[in-house]
Order: sequence, then C-alpha cells, then structure tokens
Amino acid sequence: MGCKGVQVEEIWSLDPEFTADLGHVYGLIFLFKWQNNKGYAPPADDNADHVFFANQVINNACATQAILSILLNIDSDDVELGEELKNFKEFTANFPPDIKGLAISNSELIRSVHNSFARSDPFVNETVDPNAGKDQDVYHFIAFTPIHGALYELDGLSKGPVNLGPCNDTNWVEKANEAIRKRMDSYGSSALHFSLMALIKDKIEQMEEMIEETDGILLSLSEDDVEARNKANQDRIMYNQVLQQELEKRKKWHRENVLRKHNFIPIIYNLLRNLAEKDQLDPLVAKAKDKAKNR
Repeated sequence: MGCKGVQVEEIWSLDPEFTADLGHVYGLIFLFKWQNNKGYAPPADDNADHVFFANQVINNACATQAILSILLNIDSDDVELGEELKNFKEFTANFPPDIKGLAISNSELIRSVHNSFARSDPFVNETVDPNAGKDQDVYHFIAFTPIHGALYELDGLSKGPVNLGPCNDTNWVEKANEAIRKRMDSYGSSALHFSLMALIKDKIEQMEEMIEETDGILLSLSEDDVEARNKANQDRIMYNQVLQQELEKRKKWHRENVLRKHNFIPIIYNLLRNLAEKDQLDPLVAKAKDKAKNR
C-alpha cells in the first residue's frame, strides 16, 4: 500500500523471551473464531477522537482493516505511510467510524492490494445452495496498539475503539497479552482457533542499521583492542546472517503469493485427460488406493 519501514511477523507467544527479538512492535493483530453469542461487548471510548477507527462495512476485509487500524495510528518518524495512505488519513480524519469504513471500501488502492492476495477460485457453482456456509466457522481479525499513552483494542465490528487502560512503550505488549489471554480463556481450554501477528519495524532495515552501527564501532576501536573488535565482528556476522534470512524470506513470501493466486486447474485437467487417453489413469488410481489402504 506504499507504506515503508514495517513488516508483519507471525508470533507464537507474547512472553518477554519470545518478543525480545522482534524489535519495535507497533501493534498486534489477533485472529480468533468469531462467535456472536459470546457476549463480549466492552464499552467504546467516547473520548477517542484522536484515534483512527473505522467500522467494517464489507465482508472478509477484517485482516486488511486490522493492519490499517495500526498503520493509521502510528506516530513515528520510522514509518513512512506513503503519499496515498497519508492523504487518505488526512481526508478521513473528521469522518465518523461508519463513513471511514465506507471510505476504506471505496479506496482503489486498498481494494486492489487486498484483492491481490485473494486465492484463485476457478470453479463457479451455478446451483448455489442458499443454506451453504451457515455451519462453517467464521474467523475475525482485530488489532491492539498503543495510542497516546493508552492501549486500544480496535475491532471494526465494534461501535468504537475500546480503551484498555494506560500503558507505555515498555509495558503495552504485556497488557495486550493479558487482554488476549482473557479473550482466549472465554473459549475454554480446548479451543485452538487462534493466531497472533505483530506489526514490527522492518527487520531488513533493522539489520542494515545494526550493521552500519557495528561498522562505526569497528572504525572507532584501536587495533590493540582485540576483545572488543572480536565481539563487534561476531555481532556483525550475526546481523548479516539475520539479514540474509530476511531477504530469503521475502523471496519465499513472493513465491507463495504467486502460487496461491495461480489457477492450476487447466494443467491438472489436461494432465488427467492425457493419462486417461493413454489408459494410464486407472492403474495410477488403483495404485494410489492400495497405497492409502496400506498406510
């Protein structure tokens, strides 16, 4: 969306030993199985005009909206929103939440980026069952982020932003952890339908800054200070390894997104048809069935 300086990282725990390596965390995105009968309806903060909050007005957009809820509330020179998101934030600043939500749905930039991650759906069912999908699980994304000394829960399906109490830069993740655990506990100990992601400072930029800083330290050290130079060189090697891992991760992300969007049905269909024409399909199916039975 034109924003620079951040990335999303999936995380498995908010305990300090796990979050230390994340660097600066701007917000958390929590995924859970949505249940309308849970009775969780905390009061919205009526004095939160300083918070960018938008109601969700379109289906299946809660993940994108959770990311925007964090991005458009970041007050940091380290994050460059980009011209279009910056203009969007300024244009909608005085809109009520429902109109902000409509503005998100009408943004060509946001819509095109959101749709670019959609899975390929090669099948069109012309005899759609009107009752289909009613028993399917529905999942929802919400955001947690610190804003002006308070921790906020930002859920597009709520009436407004929920103030979870005062916080600072060092303890807000711990407070968010408490709120998330409380939400998870309400589902019972057997529920596993949760996921958590963090919007953090771009790790590539982090490592490049650390390498540059270490190079400066090495230049300032005398040749006689062997111990300090060895320590700095070891740190530089470690930072460079993390940098290369992140660069490789970006390549994998790109490939995964290309594969997810690609329609493989034509090649699969033609492969099966050619095998059938050569009388090779039935033996392969029989072999696969035997293999499955033995397994």
